[in-house]
Parts: sequence; C-alpha cells; structure tokens
Amino acid sequence: MRNFDYMTPTRLIFGKDSIVKLPDVMKPLGKRVLLTYGGGSIKKLGLYDRVKSLLADFDIVELSGIQPNPKYNPSVSEGVRLCKQHDIDVILAVGGGSVLDCSKAIAAGAKYDGEPWDLITGKAKAQAALPIVDVLTLAATGSEYDCGGVISRTETNDKIGYIDPHLFPVCSILDPVYTFTVSAKQTAAGCADAMNHVMEQYFADDTTLLNDGFCEAELRALMANARKCLDKPDDYTARAEMMLCCTYGCNGILSLGNSYSGWPCHAIEHALSAYYDITHGEGLAIITPRWMRHILSDRTLPRFVKYGINVFGIDASLPDRQIAEQAIDATYAFFESINIPMHLRDVGIDDSRIDEMAHHIAVNEGLESAYVPLSEGDIKEILLASL
Repeated sequence: MRNFDYMTPTRLIFGKDSIVKLPDVMKPLGKRVLLTYGGGSIKKLGLYDRVKSLLADFDIVELSGIQPNPKYNPSVSEGVRLCKQHDIDVILAVGGGSVLDCSKAIAAGAKYDGEPWDLITGKAKAQAALPIVDVLTLAATGSEYDCGGVISRTETNDKIGYIDPHLFPVCSILDPVYTFTVSAKQTAAGCADAMNHVMEQYFADDTTLLNDGFCEAELRALMANARKCLDKPDDYTARAEMMLCCTYGCNGILSLGNSYSGWPCHAIEHALSAYYDITHGEGLAIITPRWMRHILSDRTLPRFVKYGINVFGIDASLPDRQIAEQAIDATYAFFESINIPMHLRDVGIDDSRIDEMAHHIAVNEGLESAYVPLSEGDIKEILLASL
C-alpha cells in the first residue's frame, strides 16, 4: 500500500431544493460574483431565475456560452478578463462539469499576472485562486468534488488536464432534480465518463481490498442506475445515486494507497475530443474495451478476472481467460445497451488523422509509465481497433 497525502475541503450540500442555502454559502465569499454557465438549459429549468432571485443582493457579472470540452479561447480568456475588470470576489458555476472546469481555470487565471495557459500546461504554478461555488446540473465528471479540470485549445489541438489544490470548490450544491431533464445521450455519456474514472483507478498494479470494493460497488451502481434513469428520467432515487456516484468517482478517494495507473483511456480520448470535439463520455466508452483487449496478458489477467467476477457476476469456475474475455465483452455490451455509439466512425472520426493523434498522445501524455506502458504503436493499434 502506497503512502498518500489527501485532503478534500469541499462542502457538499446534497438533496432536493438544497439551492435555498446558496445565499448563506455565498455571503462570506464576497458581493461581486461572476456567474458562469453554458447554453440555455439553466434558463429552461428555471434555475437561472432562481439563482438571480436568491442572489438579488449581490453584484453579478455573467459569462455564458461555455461549451462542452470547454475552450481556452474564448471562454477562459474572457472569464479572466471579466474577473479582473470587475474585481470579482467569487465565481458561481451553474451547469455541468465543463462549466465548472472552465470556472476553475478562470479562478486561477484571475489571480495570475501572466498568460493563464501557463497554469494549465504546468509552466507556472498558481499561487492563489478565486473561490468557486457550483450548482450542478449534470452527473458525470466529478469536478464538483476535486481540484482538477480539463481545458481545450482548438488552435493547437490540445486538451489538457490540470490539477491544483487551490481549485477545490468551496461548496458544491447537488440537487438531483436538476438532472431530470438531461437528455438520454448525455445521461449515458455521463455514466460512461464516471465509470471510466473508476476504472482508471481500479486497473493498477498495487491496490487494496478496500479500494477494490469501493470501485466494484461504484461500477455496479452506475450501471444499474443509468438504466433506471434512462427508463424513467424523473426517478429521483436513481438520479440521486447516479449523482453521488459521479461525485465520488474522480476525487481520489477510491484509490488512496493504490499505485497510479496513468489514466490511459483519458489520455487517448483527450486527443479525440481535442481534434474532433466529440462527447467525452462517448469517446471513453469507445476506447475503453479496445484498451482492455489490447492490454490483456498473463500479467493483467488476474485483474480482469476479479473485475469480471465482482462487477459482472461472471461464473468464477470458468477458466481465467474466458472470464477476462467475457468481462471485456460485457463492458462493451453495457455501453452499447445504453445507446452509446461504439465505433469512432459513428462519431465522425475516420482513419485520416490516426497517425497524427497517436503521435500527439505519445509525446504529450506520458503513457510509457502507465499501468501497462503504451508506445506510439500501441496507441495507434487501439485507435485503429476503435474505428
């Protein structure tokens, strides 16, 4: 079991109508608020009007139009400009993980005198950041309970994950009711994203029985509740458990003491959505079973056997190789069963840039030190198998 140094300072307020606590959360943080959100969904929900009413005594500046796979230009750059121009005290992110990831980059950039991209790439370290509060409307990324984010820069085909302890939200308000209207496509993609967060921590060399149990329970719960949410979108219990599973999925608590896996599926998918701007969870669902099949070997076989038996209930008396193969098939079949497109060509990606993307991933993602080391050639094989 590995040493670790862990802290999660974020306050979670969970449940129906928990937004009523928003003014009390915001008051100690300041009066000047940057309200960040995406498209029109929070207005259709009535959430925009509710927030404005609850914060009637605050001075609010708005940054709207934050896109999925949030962009450095214009969203992060414009948000930093607004924070500095209006001397913003606190950022309120209302939406899904993309809005929150973008807000984290803005929060750090607002306290930095140089180019904010330096912070995202690790060229410079943040010394401070504006406080962030969020009201979540999509169960997926877990950004509400961690200090990381992912930002895309389309002009260079970069999609970069960054982590900084200054970027934990002060408070996350989680009302499952706000996820009732999430589309079937985004519900399924959010499940796939969260499942992959768990898998990236589960498939590692050094693990514990405790963490394995956490991860296996998370995966079973995500699959069961995703099906319920798709069958009945306003099933509060299913939406609530789905939301909490996603919140726990990415803040490191599932892998305390484990060795680091390198998060290879995320590393590969980041290139797909940087080059083609596809839905992140769908890209992960396509890549994951192909990565699994590529790394299956005598060394990794015991891990896949445990995964197959404890997550999918595969008969433990079968030969180990058969259990592992069935586990990979079951992973693919689950994603397919919730109507995720399972080939890159289905999401508009052909073979014309496979070599370029494989090289980009190999150079920028450090997968030579992953759970199973991946060379440029390995990455290319996984991408080709995903077509």
